[in-house]
Order: sequence, then structure tokens, then C-alpha cells
Amino acid sequence: MSALSVEAALERILADVGVGPTEGTHLAGAYGRVLAERILAPISLPPWANSAMDGFAVRAADVPGRLRVLETIAAGGVGRLRVESGTASRIMTGAPVPAGADTIVMLEDTESDGGSVSIATSARVGQHVRLEGSDIRAGEVVFEPGRRLTPGVVGVLASLGIARVQVAVRPRVAILSTGDELVEPGLPLGPGQIYSSNNHALIGLVVAAGGEPVDCGTVRDEPEALRAAFLAAAALADLVVSTGGVSVGDFDHVKDVVGAVEFWRVAMKPGKPLAYGRFGGRPFFGLPGNPVSCMVNFLQFVRPVIRRLLGDPRPFLPVVHATLRAPLRRSPGRVELLRVRLEREDGHLFAIPAGRHQGSGNALGMAEGHGFALLDAESTEVSGVVRVQLFDREFDDAESPAYGWGEIPAADGPCC
Repeated sequence: MSALSVEAALERILADVGVGPTEGTHLAGAYGRVLAERILAPISLPPWANSAMDGFAVRAADVPGRLRVLETIAAGGVGRLRVESGTASRIMTGAPVPAGADTIVMLEDTESDGGSVSIATSARVGQHVRLEGSDIRAGEVVFEPGRRLTPGVVGVLASLGIARVQVAVRPRVAILSTGDELVEPGLPLGPGQIYSSNNHALIGLVVAAGGEPVDCGTVRDEPEALRAAFLAAAALADLVVSTGGVSVGDFDHVKDVVGAVEFWRVAMKPGKPLAYGRFGGRPFFGLPGNPVSCMVNFLQFVRPVIRRLLGDPRPFLPVVHATLRAPLRRSPGRVELLRVRLEREDGHLFAIPAGRHQGSGNALGMAEGHGFALLDAESTEVSGVVRVQLFDREFDDAESPAYGWGEIPAADGPCC
């Protein structure tokens, strides 16, 4: 069987998955979720003209000059008196501009004795006044479905008086590790045993993707045990992910247990073996057992499915440009995802291989790295600018588009 390209594997998988159900949530529970409704502004922001400064509300035609102070208007209060020629009202930031006034003079530009105020500078109409609807007008579309609810977005919703929103339900993701050699951290190791790490890494990856992990533990390499565990997992979750047992070894029983699931060789390094299909009516992924391959496959294939279920119109990881610190030599044949650390210097991004080794069992690079340098299948020597797919949001510009595996526009310089 020939190996599938990453793009072809993604196309097949995403064609099988649609947007999941929605639910209402209070703003306190909305952070990080994906909006499932169009938001129309119920009010304007600001709802009325207000002062951008502590100072005095005046008529621009009256300054410079000495003016009689009518009253003090605090934030949350409303002026009772109209500002006429020769008068002013003291005003605090955020308070409504009183009738008759058309400008605000900063407190620092005035001298006041309580009953009157002297203003030595001129002022233009509208100075330091936030006009009604200057930010958002009532009735306009503020956010569309698919918008990620960042703190900034939630803050705008709260400013509009919106207490609850419709969001996509977090998909429940069942996680199973397979292998007789696996032992949970904290327990003693026996001969030939290793600590189970993939399930713990996958739990974090599911949470970061916006899903709800369901840890189904470790299953021994025995067909009936695997079948029972997979059926139980499918009953608990919207998506089932297993790790290990998808290769061609004598004890790799996953392919025999899950039946109609397809087993692919994907033309990428690391993470060549991948199983995908449906089991128990749920989308099912069989990921490799090597720690790095497991995480790489999750980020390339499972994460986009979770984001698709959440209604995210950009389900892929963001990609930026970075310059390699030093040239690399590699063997051609498969696309390679090289774990790299990123450094910023003078507005440019530079990439350095992360960890001591790049093998599929060397997990340190995933802990130290910020992303994958996407190296073309046929390249043997790589230098200069490369595309880096980010798995660490530290270097993610919130406005940068997420391109998955497609080409991104050429950079003007050595990085985005």
C-alpha cells in the first residue's frame, strides 16, 4: 500500500466529520469556547457620549477663559444642569457629557478654585469626547459563528450586556493506551516495563484543543480486552483515540479488533502509521505508540477533528516563517516535522532544532520546542527560511491565519 500524503489523509478525515451540537453557557464558562451564533449588538458602545478624561465639560467657543462651575458629574452619575455660555461642569472619566457641552478640557490644563475654573488653552469641538456608538452601533453584527471566545471577545460581550451565548459543546474524547509493558507513573516498574506517558500527553493535548478528555486507562495487548475497552470508550465519548498497536508487530492487535477502520501509512516523519474510521458509531483514531509520533499524529489529524466539531472555521495549527540558525541535512522521501525552538531577534523569528535527538522516541524535543519546521519530502539540504507550524501559542500572532499544510504567502523578510 502506497503512503498517503498528509493533505490526502486530512481531506478524508475531515470529510467524515461535521460541526457538533451547541449549548448555552454563561460568560464565566465561555472562555476558550467557540461561538455558535451570530451576535448583534443590542445597544451602542458607548451608549451615550462620555468623557475620555477627568476635566471640565465646556463649550469650545468659551475657551480660553474663566468659567463658572455648575456641578461635578461622577462616573455613574448624570449632569442635571445644561452648560451654557460662560459655564462649565467638572466631569470624571466615563461620565456622560452634559447637555450644552461639546468638548472636554483635561484637568491638567485648568486652574480651579471650586466655584470657577480658568482655562488658558483653546479647545476644538469633540476633544476628549467619546461619541455614542463610536465603537459599536446597536444592531450591527459584532461576531460571527466560529469566533474563538478570547478574554477580549468575552469582554465585548459583557460590555453589550450579553450574559449567555450559544457555544459548541466540547467533544468528549476517550483516550486508551495499549500495551502490556505500560505502568502508570507512581507505581514500581517491573522487568521490561515502562511508564505510560502517551495518555497523559494526550489528555493535555485534548484540553488544549478544546475537548474534554476521558482517560480510559491502559489495556493489555489481548484482542478481547481491546474490543471490550474500545466499545466501552465509544459509549462514553464522541471520539475515541487509542495509542499503540497500529503497526505490523505480532502483538499489534488493534487492526484485528476494530474491523472497518482503515490503516494508513502517511508520508510523514515521524508518525507514519495511522488508523482512522468509525468504531461503535464514533470516529476512531489509532495513533502510534512512540511518544513523539503519537503527539505529532494527534496534532496533525485529531486536533483538526476536535476543532471541526467545535465549529472552528480554521481548525489547523497556525504557520509562521522562521529562519534556520544553521543549515540541516536530511534523508529525502517523506515530509519531515522537525521539532524546533523559536527565538525572536529584532522582529524576526529564528528556528533551532529542539531536544538532543529527533527520533520518534525522544520526547524532550516536544517539551522544549515551540513548533514543527515543515521540511519538504525531497529536500536533502535545508537552509534559510522555513515554514513552522506552531504548537506553542507563545509565538502565535492572534491575527495570523491558520493554514494547516497549505502554502502560506511568501514572507517579505526572513520571517512573518
